[in-house]
Amino acid sequence: MRAERQARGWSQMDAVRALESHADQTIPGTSSLLRNWKRWEAGEVEPDDFYKPLIAKTFGTVSAAFFPRAGHRNAEAELLEGVGMNTLEFVSRLRTSDVSPATLEALRITADRLCSEYPYMSPEQLSIEGHAWLRRICNLLDRRLTLSQHQEVLSLAGTVSLLIGCVEYDMGQRHEARATRRAAQSLGEEAGDADVMGWAHEMAAWFAITQGDYRGVIAASNAGEFVAHNRSVTVQLAAQKAKAWARIGDRREMEKALDHGRAILETLPYPEDVDHHFVVDPSKFDFYAMDCYRLFGDNERAAVYADEVIRSSTDADGTQRKPMRIAEAEITLGVVAAREGDVERAVSLGRQAISGERKSLPSLLMVSGELRQILAKQYPTEQEAAAYLEELRALGARDA
Repeated sequence: MRAERQARGWSQMDAVRALESHADQTIPGTSSLLRNWKRWEAGEVEPDDFYKPLIAKTFGTVSAAFFPRAGHRNAEAELLEGVGMNTLEFVSRLRTSDVSPATLEALRITADRLCSEYPYMSPEQLSIEGHAWLRRICNLLDRRLTLSQHQEVLSLAGTVSLLIGCVEYDMGQRHEARATRRAAQSLGEEAGDADVMGWAHEMAAWFAITQGDYRGVIAASNAGEFVAHNRSVTVQLAAQKAKAWARIGDRREMEKALDHGRAILETLPYPEDVDHHFVVDPSKFDFYAMDCYRLFGDNERAAVYADEVIRSSTDADGTQRKPMRIAEAEITLGVVAAREGDVERAVSLGRQAISGERKSLPSLLMVSGELRQILAKQYPTEQEAAAYLEELRALGARDA
C-alpha cells in the first residue's frame, strides 16, 4: 500500500480522500479512516473484506491481486486421487473401447496439468507432450460417445490445441500457430464452448499486438468479448485492448479498458490453479497495468507494478514460477532506468530479461523494442548499449 501511494505522490491523507471518492456507500469519517490507513500500511492489521476491494479500486487494481492468498494445485496427485489411475493405467484405458466418466475426468486433469506447466516448461517439450495428448483425445472421437461426452472431448481437444498454438507462437512458428488457433476456435464452436472460443480470439489479439496491428487487436478482443461474456478470458481480452490503446496513444480508452477488465475480475471467484495458462489470476492485472503505464512514461507506477510482478511470480525459495512475466517486468525496470539516465542498470536488466530459458519470443521482442529505441536514441556511443542492441538483433533473427 505504501509503495502504491508513494508512486502516485500521495500523502496518507490524499490516499484516504481518494478511497472516500470510490466508496458507493457511507463509510467512517476521514480521521477514523486515516487511523485505519496508518495501521494497514504499518502491517498491524489487514483490511477486512469490505475495505479490500475499495483499496484495490483506489489504486486501479483488484483485491485478489493487492491482497493475494496462497493456492497451488498438484495435478499429478489429483490424477491418482481423483480417478484412482496413474498415467500408465490411464493411457491403457484410452486404448480400450471404454470411455467412462473416470477416463474423461483423467483427461481433464491431464489437460489442466499441461496448461499449468506452460509458464515454465520448455516450449519444445510442452509441444511434444501437447501433440501426443491431442492425438489421444482426438482418437476418442471415433468411439461411441454420448452427446455430452462428444462435447466434452471436443472441448478438451480445443483447450489442448490452444495450448499448442501458444507454444508454437512462443517458438516463432507463426504459420503453425495461426493454423492451430483456427483449429481450436473451430473445435470450440463445434463444442459450444465459450471459453475455448474466447481464448481463440484472445490468441488472435495477442498475435496482432506483437505484429503492430493494434486495430486488429481491438477487433479480435471485441469478437472474443461477444462470445465469452463475463468469463475469465474477458479480463484478458480487455487487457489486450488496453495495451493496444496504449500503443495507439489513447490514454482515456486505455484506462476504460483496464477499468472494464478490473471490474469483471473483481466479480470472479479466486482461481483454483493460478498457474493455469487459460485462467486469469488476479496478479496478472498488475502485469497488464505495468505494460500500459510504461508506455505512457509513468515511470514510478510502472516500476511499482514491475516490482510486484516479479514478487508475485517468484516462490519463497527464489524459484521463478512465471519467468516470462518476470522478463517483461525486468525490461520495464530497464526502460525506467534508461529514462532516468542509468544506462548500466538498463543494459543489465535488459540482458537479464533475454537470458532466460523460457521465452515467448514475439512478446519479449515487442517489449524489448521499447528499451532498444531508448538506448539507440539516447546512448548511441555507449559500448555496452551497442553490444546489447546487437544481442537483441540476434534474438530477433530467431523470430524472423
